[in-house]
Amino acid sequence: MQLMTSCAAGAALLLLLHCCQIASIVGHESALTVVKNPDGREGGGADEETEVAVDEEDLEVVQPTEDWQTLKPGQAVPAGSHVRLNLQTGQREVRIGKEQLKYWTQEHRETEEIQSTISPDDLKWAMKKMKEELNPVRKETDRQLTDSVASKYRPLDELKRDLAQLDLLVETDVQIMKRLLDQFNSSNSTTEQRLSILLELEYLVHQVDNAQTLCSMGGLQLILEGLNSTDIRLQESSAFVLGSAVSSNPVVQVKAVESGALQTLLTVLATAQPLRVKKKVLFAVAALLRNFPYSQRHFLSHGGLQVLSELFKADGGGVLRTRIVTMLYDMISEKELISQAGLDLVLDASHEERVHQYSQVSLQGELLEKGWCSLVPQLLESTEHDYREKALRALLAMAPMCLDQYRLDSSLLGSLLSLRDQYQEMVQSEMIVGEENGYFAEIVELIHALQFKMK
Repeated sequence: MQLMTSCAAGAALLLLLHCCQIASIVGHESALTVVKNPDGREGGGADEETEVAVDEEDLEVVQPTEDWQTLKPGQAVPAGSHVRLNLQTGQREVRIGKEQLKYWTQEHRETEEIQSTISPDDLKWAMKKMKEELNPVRKETDRQLTDSVASKYRPLDELKRDLAQLDLLVETDVQIMKRLLDQFNSSNSTTEQRLSILLELEYLVHQVDNAQTLCSMGGLQLILEGLNSTDIRLQESSAFVLGSAVSSNPVVQVKAVESGALQTLLTVLATAQPLRVKKKVLFAVAALLRNFPYSQRHFLSHGGLQVLSELFKADGGGVLRTRIVTMLYDMISEKELISQAGLDLVLDASHEERVHQYSQVSLQGELLEKGWCSLVPQLLESTEHDYREKALRALLAMAPMCLDQYRLDSSLLGSLLSLRDQYQEMVQSEMIVGEENGYFAEIVELIHALQFKMK
């Protein structure tokens, strides 16, 4: 009996000590108080998220949010809040409960709906009214600026009306050439208008198709009539158009030869004409002969080399001489290149035909017969480096047929020695400035090559 009494007294003592400890903790950390929400609802939690319902007054109430936030001693939370003990920090934390979140969201949505009852038009009107009342001076300035800008430009309706009245026509090249030819044929056209027409045609015929179309329209005959005109300006412009039309255009070259263009050009060269006309006519002749053995054969048969030799002798300035020598050099080089290509084992039919056509052009014999072996060296007397270079190239190309005459021409030998010394000094000057293979060095190589052939 005494033992049971002792045990009961021990248990009572332990219970008393435990209660005292709880009381000291609560008194030390203050109480966690749950206050009622405005609607009088209370919520609850469990385990880590607990809810303690304690009615207290005059406490600091924490407004929870969606995120967890730490509670300080003496703070209270609204009913329905979720409270938990953070085991890592040992502090209590609180956030808004699900019911509160739903209530807050619904309340926020209703507030926005009330605010959105103001229409955009009403808001714009209010802002405009406010701006007009606050800044009347700016309103007047803007009105004046608008009036000023409007006065500088025509109304849109007026512009549309004027554009509708315009007859906008986009012409093709064919339509343009037809219109130009009609104007050229018109008896009311003046010389100045025809010169302008020829200038436009010269621009158009650089395209192969346009040049061929011009011939099919009868434009070639009009050009030849211009060559026979007594007005030197029409002669010059017509020759320019013809040269541009036949350049690298075999179809037009054939039509030009068949139309007698070559005879007309040679006739103009053989008559007394200003230098400007003869330069354009030589341009047309060179374009008609280039890479076209059929035309070259007609050129030789109609005394073309004789006409050029007379023109070469009469030219004192060297401009025409240089053009003539360049033309001859091109003709010789073309035939030489064709004969070298003929050594290939595999040839197509067109190439064989070209070789056959060039074989019918007896250019070398004509050059020898017309005295060109002694005419071309005269161009070396020019002071122009370009003229001398072209003469040296032509002399080298003519060497196979003129070599005997070169060796007998003492003036040619003396010119080559003099030019070699002169250009060697120029080469030294080029090397000083760092040009080892300059223009003058190239001329020296041409002189050496010609001297080597003459030995």
